[in-house]
Amino acid sequence: MIEGLAFLGPAALYMISMTITPGPNNMMLTASGANYGFWRTVPHLLGILGGCFVLFSGIALGLGLLFERYPSVQWALRLAGSAYLLYLAWKIATAPPPTLKTRGEGQPLSFWQAAAFQFANPKAWVMGLALMAGFLPQGGDTVWNALLLAGFAELVALPCIALWAGFGMAIGRLLKSDRAWRIFNWLMGGLTAACVIFILK
Repeated sequence: MIEGLAFLGPAALYMISMTITPGPNNMMLTASGANYGFWRTVPHLLGILGGCFVLFSGIALGLGLLFERYPSVQWALRLAGSAYLLYLAWKIATAPPPTLKTRGEGQPLSFWQAAAFQFANPKAWVMGLALMAGFLPQGGDTVWNALLLAGFAELVALPCIALWAGFGMAIGRLLKSDRAWRIFNWLMGGLTAACVIFILK
């Protein structure tokens, strides 16, 4: 049993390196943590994990063949993902300081919004393709192995991306003026938008 799960060790190292480093999801989690606090960001965080779990499982079960057979699908995905990411970056950059927000204004991403974004997030696709190509066992039940690897990957990713939301919350406590908040939001929006460069290159 232990030998059969040996692939999980290298997979864990891969997921840590991919999810603890900056990217669209982590930039948005940092901004959300700062603006709304950690607990209000939890649905966003769980949506990332849920969306990636479904995406990674789908890749292992044949969805990844779309990229191989139809390269135009990959390009269309990059364009759609980039456009949506720029929209989210603008929303982050122009978010008013928390002290100026009226009731009900400026809600964090919901679980379903965050989950859906993963299917338009090229980094998630690249991460999932590499994960399944590099670590999915060849023997045994393919569906079980895919679900196990995808679930384990998201379990490893949880504390990594939670760190970014917590980091944002800590920053939010240091911002004492509306001007500081505006600078921070524009900075985070700019960093989120900058991810498009890596998506389209």
